[in-house]
Amino acid sequence: MLFSFITGNRNITFSGCFTQLYLFGFLVTTETCLLSVMSYDRYLAICQPLHYHLYMNKEVRISLAIGSWVGGISIIMTAMLQLKYCGPNEIDHYFCDSVPLKELSCSDTYLVEHANLILLFIYTMPPFLITLASYIYIIIAILRIPSTTGRKKAFSTCSSHLTVVSIYYGSLITVYLLPPSTSINKVCSLLYTILPPFVNPLIYSLRNKDVKKALRRVKNKIAIFNLVQNIILLYSYY
Repeated sequence: MLFSFITGNRNITFSGCFTQLYLFGFLVTTETCLLSVMSYDRYLAICQPLHYHLYMNKEVRISLAIGSWVGGISIIMTAMLQLKYCGPNEIDHYFCDSVPLKELSCSDTYLVEHANLILLFIYTMPPFLITLASYIYIIIAILRIPSTTGRKKAFSTCSSHLTVVSIYYGSLITVYLLPPSTSINKVCSLLYTILPPFVNPLIYSLRNKDVKKALRRVKNKIAIFNLVQNIILLYSYY
């Protein structure tokens, strides 16, 4: 993408396109696994706080992280390679995704579409169900908390992750499970490929007390600077 911006050359080789397709699938799959791991972590923290450190120790965390990456690496993209590409060579998309690539094929894509749908369910449905089940239990546990302050505090611990999950899965479902629409697919593709990595540092770091203190210090410095600047302007005016 950076090369394209600098040179204006938007060409990509056949092998480069499918490498990009694989890396995209690998990272999307890893992301779904990591989100499900994080939802399970929130479930333990809210629903079983006394057993949290027992169930989520260092070894378990490392195993879950490695498992998420291994699950992404194991994704299979061979179905798209079986198609013949003899039509137009312009991809109506921001990157090499399976949906726009099928539009370039002159083969029958019926079997490939069903194969991709099966792979989508295999690699994304189990993590999605884990995430969904975790939040069902979390919501039930939060509603049982008697005090309003306690409910707000419990919900705030998972609000950041829930925001990312909603954006990610909402756009993913729109692209792959709803009827195809080029313009909608492009926008939703940006939502689950660019927006989560872009907002993750902001969403998660704003939960950190040190980051909040640093932001308050910066805000105070800006306020003092503006005050001094206004005093200087008033003094120079008179």
